[in-house]
Amino acid sequence: MGHALRGISLKASVLGLAAVVALAAAAGTGGAVSAQALPNPYRMVDGWAKLPGGRGMGAVGDVTIDRDGRHIWAVVRCEPLADPARFGDECRDSKVDAVYKFAPDGTVVTSFGGGMFIWPHGVEVDPDGNVWVTDAVAPQRIPKGDKRGHQVVKFSPQGKVLMTLGTPSMAGDGPAHFSSPADVVVGRNGDVFVADGHNENGNNRVVKFSKDGKFIKSWGKTGYAPGEFRTLHAIALDSQGRLFIADRFNNRVQIFDQDGKFLAQWTQFGRPSGIFFDDRGRILVADSESDDVQNPGWDMGIRIGDARTGAVNEFILFPWADPRDTAGNGAEFVAVDRDGNIYGGEPRPRQLRKYVRVRP
Repeated sequence: MGHALRGISLKASVLGLAAVVALAAAAGTGGAVSAQALPNPYRMVDGWAKLPGGRGMGAVGDVTIDRDGRHIWAVVRCEPLADPARFGDECRDSKVDAVYKFAPDGTVVTSFGGGMFIWPHGVEVDPDGNVWVTDAVAPQRIPKGDKRGHQVVKFSPQGKVLMTLGTPSMAGDGPAHFSSPADVVVGRNGDVFVADGHNENGNNRVVKFSKDGKFIKSWGKTGYAPGEFRTLHAIALDSQGRLFIADRFNNRVQIFDQDGKFLAQWTQFGRPSGIFFDDRGRILVADSESDDVQNPGWDMGIRIGDARTGAVNEFILFPWADPRDTAGNGAEFVAVDRDGNIYGGEPRPRQLRKYVRVRP
């Protein structure tokens, strides 16, 4: 069915789709028709990211942009392990750095975090330039006696630990615990929002802290209704201060104010894994999970739309996706620099890809 839908969608009218998407987004619903047949004005830059000494790239997690708008921060999960059974704890036995700052030419200028994480996942640069990283390792993958996991760590730009949230190695749902926190975002006033967590039947909540790490509130639970979640995979703030949550297993983006009031849900971005807002008023959503089982008829790739209305108008298709593969592929995370270049963090292909715009 997925192949047939793809064939039909490629013949659809782009102008007609744009109108439908705009109407759907205004209603807060979206629809599968917005997923395909959109222009892709970007070109992939092969071999852009380079680790020191020619070392092979581990699975790439979240990516974001430095305060200067030029440098790129990325989670790289230590070793380029070939054993698929190790996906989920790639840094367990490694002392290799897990957090990297890349220059515009793809070379590493700073790295840190070696030995601190089992499965580093989300990364955020706050308004002061500090770097936040989550460890989303599942409880069953933490070795006995290991004091890592279920934490969010705040670093200085040079890698000094400034704060930790959560209780190491101990999953829980109280103010001092997380269960596989997937992502973190920091507001303009310093408030911290954690997407907790990376399990379909886990905590499935947003946790809010003050800038000094004091618990303020949490909201959400496992479910399908507005304000309920099944795997909070990413969290982001738009220019209006709205919180956007990648509610991945529910195939939707949910939108809240910073006190947890539900505002809307968008389904026109496929099966969302990563969310990023650029300074041009756009929202970019990475879909690495759509396939013939979990989200039939949708293609994997990066969808680009209007951050205000949700209208999707561009789509970077992941060309090697197999709709029969339910393990995910392509970019789970996405970011944009000040020049409009797009970066995709790809765990399974172990790539940090760069895309440059080649058409207006």
